[in-house]
Amino acid sequence: MSRWQPGTRERLEQAALELFAEQGFTETTVPQITARAGLTTRTFFRHFADKREVLFSGEESVPGQVARLMAAAPPSLGPMDLIAEGLAPALVELFEGRSLDYLLRRRAVIDAEPALHERELRKWALMSEALEQGFRDRGADQLTARLAAELAVTAIRTAVTRWLDRDGEPGLPEAIEETLAAMKRLTVTGSLP
Repeated sequence: MSRWQPGTRERLEQAALELFAEQGFTETTVPQITARAGLTTRTFFRHFADKREVLFSGEESVPGQVARLMAAAPPSLGPMDLIAEGLAPALVELFEGRSLDYLLRRRAVIDAEPALHERELRKWALMSEALEQGFRDRGADQLTARLAAELAVTAIRTAVTRWLDRDGEPGLPEAIEETLAAMKRLTVTGSLP
């Protein structure tokens, strides 16, 4: 086995997702993942703290990413415009780095394992907390900041879920636009479509 093969992290992720799908998350061991990837267990632990991190790596960077995005947004944008014009494009960028197949398989693994649901919710909670702080830093009062953050996370989650439910069609930007338009209709007019 070569010590410094390119794409090591991706190979480990691929092997882990295959095994999680075949035999379940709980039943899959790190040695099985590394054997499938043709790597050592030591290599696995250079990239991931444990097998959950295969599914949730990068989670710790969410608050920093949100803070940078919020700081870079024009001060003239109100909370709802910031969600539509600032957060939506950033989300598309984030997801463009992953294949649709990867995202669908990742979701299937999480959906099949109740113990992973809490960790997925934690990821969204971290995003909400960072958004709330960002809105407060932009001058919003506590209630407005909390509502804007929760609305943003709900819209993002709903858009991503709808996009994955439709196997990536028509596209994530369209799913986000559609979700934000529905949210706006609901909050502005109070009527259902």
